Amino acid sequence: MRRRLFGAIALGCLFVSFAAPVAESDPSRSAPMQFVLRQDAGACGAKCRTWISATGMIRAETARDFEEFARKNNIRGGTIALNSEGGSVHGAIALGRAIRKLGLTTTVGRTVDLPGYSGAGGKIIPANLVARADCESMCAFVLLAGSRRVVPNEARVRVHQIWLGDRRDDAAAATYSAEDLVLVQRDIGKLAQYTVEMGGSVELLEISLRIPPWEPMRSLTRDELRRMSLDTSDATDARSAPADTTSTITPSPSSGGPLKRIALRPAKESDRARGWTMIERSGSSTLTRRHPLTIEGEDLGSLDITFACGTTAGDVMVLYTENRRGSADAQAKPLKSVELRLSGKIVPMALGLSRETETAGERMSAASAVIPVSVLRSFASGSARSITVETASETDEASVIRIGNTGAAQNVPQFLTACAKTDRSEHARLQPAAQ
Repeated sequence: MRRRLFGAIALGCLFVSFAAPVAESDPSRSAPMQFVLRQDAGACGAKCRTWISATGMIRAETARDFEEFARKNNIRGGTIALNSEGGSVHGAIALGRAIRKLGLTTTVGRTVDLPGYSGAGGKIIPANLVARADCESMCAFVLLAGSRRVVPNEARVRVHQIWLGDRRDDAAAATYSAEDLVLVQRDIGKLAQYTVEMGGSVELLEISLRIPPWEPMRSLTRDELRRMSLDTSDATDARSAPADTTSTITPSPSSGGPLKRIALRPAKESDRARGWTMIERSGSSTLTRRHPLTIEGEDLGSLDITFACGTTAGDVMVLYTENRRGSADAQAKPLKSVELRLSGKIVPMALGLSRETETAGERMSAASAVIPVSVLRSFASGSARSITVETASETDEASVIRIGNTGAAQNVPQFLTACAKTDRSEHARLQPAAQ
């Protein structure tokens, strides 16, 4: 049965209140995008509205799947609700053009089917459209394709740089060829052309290209959504943010005893290999990684994370140090907090040494914590594992950096074997040495 979808509808009435957090681990968001018709639930009778639920990753074939779906259903002038992690640049551009051709209204929403219903008999399944949903990465550019665009207050539109998909998990440790750069720049050009074609603002593209893969995606504000023409309506539905249920590792209390200093700066250029590297120096074995320190892509310096042998067989010391540059007219301020997230755990770190360096405006800061060996082993297993480092300074400037585990699978077993052979009393109270 061919059904006509209501266009130009008051979407604020279409959304229902739903307090559950966004299901960021929902496997349907990572599966290829699916298009299904759903109908407003409740006693709305002949006034019940229908919409297209578009959930999942955008692939090269997504536009073709959508056009096949459109041939079977009279959806011109209707509404499509997006809930997606993004995906292919070319796929998103093709999907956006297909949506614009049909004059659809785009919105961000998650479809929740009601229990006990099926699609038998050609009927559209009653469902609720929940405002708490995410439209991420290339999904934002699909959202731009709507003849009318609606972003409820509960929804999030988040953007970041386009990147080579097979190197996104640990972009800073990957290698790139001239052909890779040509490919990325070509796609940026195509995306710029599409943005103008859809009547969008170049600001959307500029902000997206500012966020590197190791930083969290940038959530667009209500003002930015309006300014970039991603929201052209007055539909709002504000709710509180979801609670964070991640468990926390409590750092070991400071004993106030004597500190043994360990140099974190690699002594040789050969130590600067991409990824995690095991270093043995002065009887100490460490596993270390250097990474760019950025905020929205602005280069502020570098950070090092080092794992060192703990004082017991079940523990590992984590050492953090950064060299952060200040602004043109101000010295970088001391850190007020450092927090790691790895293997599903939150690790608050104890602040240590902080001092100005010989470079004008630069400050070196350090912190430390103790984690179970099992957490380090979990980090090393699985290609998609990463560490997230979140810092805040006295000026409330925050940085969030995600660091992949390239080299960890090969070096963590060797590191832990070396620790087992070492007198652990030598590693008690390790702290970064002044550089």
